[in-house]
Amino acid sequence: MGNFYVVATPIGNLEDITLRALRVLKEVDVIVCEDTRVTKRLLERYEVKDKQLTTYNERQSGSSIPKILAFLNEGKNVALVSDAGTPTVSDPGAFLINKAREAGATIISIPGPNAAIAALSISGLPSSDFLFLGFLPHKKGRETLFKEIAALKRTVVFYESPHRIMKALISLKKFLTSGRKIFVARELTKIYEEGVLGTADELIAYFEKNKEKIRGEFVVLVEPL
Repeated sequence: MGNFYVVATPIGNLEDITLRALRVLKEVDVIVCEDTRVTKRLLERYEVKDKQLTTYNERQSGSSIPKILAFLNEGKNVALVSDAGTPTVSDPGAFLINKAREAGATIISIPGPNAAIAALSISGLPSSDFLFLGFLPHKKGRETLFKEIAALKRTVVFYESPHRIMKALISLKKFLTSGRKIFVARELTKIYEEGVLGTADELIAYFEKNKEKIRGEFVVLVEPL
């Protein structure tokens, strides 16, 4: 039975790959990718050649799992990567890991970049106790969730898209008590990386004035009550 490696990859800057991650990617027999096109760019950058790539994502999970388990049963070592960051953290993969473990594979973590932790580390908000929510629902229960976030006595971290970041800030303004701080990070580790700290009103005004900055993925952190 092969080993199953869960390998974190850069969230933007390709130099953030770890030496251990590169070694594992060079040594494994199969790399399971969210999108092979994205993974190939990373592999080409570090001259990781002649690797068998297979796809695993939410759309193809049903057909991909038997193939991946067959690789493991053949004694092949397999690495799971996502397009960016740590697999299974707001990305598919947990179900696959459970199936691999049930089949007898040893699951090995190769830690590295994660957008939520990167944003938390530079936010200046309390980090000893925080709640990570991933991507918030688009519609159902969204307003109720913002109300719950506003009542929490721990830092809250979630991901948001450029299409909904302003709506998120407006909802937070509605429920947060006066003076509560929000930290918004965008394009982490990339050339236009930015982190902005302020109240909901201040952030809304900032992005209304700088509409060209409403692009890329956002990490939002809310100060505890």
